[in-house]
Amino acid sequence: MTPPPQRLLVAVNPAASFGRNRAVGPAVVERLTREGFEVAMLREANFELLRRETESAFAQGTDGLIVVGGDGIVSLGVNLVAQTGVPLGMVATGTGNDFARGLGLPHDDPAAAIEALVAAVARPPHAVDAGVIRHGELRTWFANVVSTGFDAVVNERSNRMSRPRGASRYTIALVRELATFRPRTYTLTIDGVPRTQRAMLVSVANNSSFGGGMQIVPHADLTDGLLDVFIVHPLSRAGLIAVFPKVFAGRHTDHPAVEFVPAKHVRIEADDIVAYADGERIGPLPIDVEIVPGAVSIFR
Repeated sequence: MTPPPQRLLVAVNPAASFGRNRAVGPAVVERLTREGFEVAMLREANFELLRRETESAFAQGTDGLIVVGGDGIVSLGVNLVAQTGVPLGMVATGTGNDFARGLGLPHDDPAAAIEALVAAVARPPHAVDAGVIRHGELRTWFANVVSTGFDAVVNERSNRMSRPRGASRYTIALVRELATFRPRTYTLTIDGVPRTQRAMLVSVANNSSFGGGMQIVPHADLTDGLLDVFIVHPLSRAGLIAVFPKVFAGRHTDHPAVEFVPAKHVRIEADDIVAYADGERIGPLPIDVEIVPGAVSIFR
């Protein structure tokens, strides 16, 4: 007896990259259908509606979830598939696409990304690590980076900006925040060891980059079972201006104000700081962050 075709859900974020790649979602569905898959496309007027519809469709069962967009919809996908065994695939069409970068998938060519996906769904999936954030009674999974400092403040500003429409929006927000940002006092508990730390930022990375290719932890590995805590110690405004451009290329790692700490569990406490994960707002500190090895199955 011929086995039934695999059922795939394709969730498309129409607002990814400010709507410049609206034709990609239907192209993904057409290509997968041509390959013999049973495909259901989800594409709604706004992201929150898409989230609800995707959650509902996923709960009814599928052999794989494909997301089309940037790291925002990847976050949605990771939060659905983590620890379920259902594979996640992606066609990167966003402004950041950091998870696709970390996986070695095409991140700036939708046509190449579609072909890479078609090839990937024909192979056994791979397991990669994911982080989980506990904040109050809530639990949120992340694939890339948790931000809790200057980078999170920049994210807050960037998300309020309507222009420019592209990755440079983050850079402009960064420059504007430099004028007033001051170091914060953090209480960190890293694998059970507490420390009080003045810092410009404290980030927790599973992947190497965020913010559209900023190589915050160049040595991060999605399969090593570890998080990397990235700490920037207090700097003058001029010092921070000097360090941040190096982050884009990962050339900041030997700076005396920069510290990396491998960890499995991190608790972060500080006043007046809102945490972000993969560009999504989590909420005010404190948070607990933990790595879960092999939590996400990936078509790659």
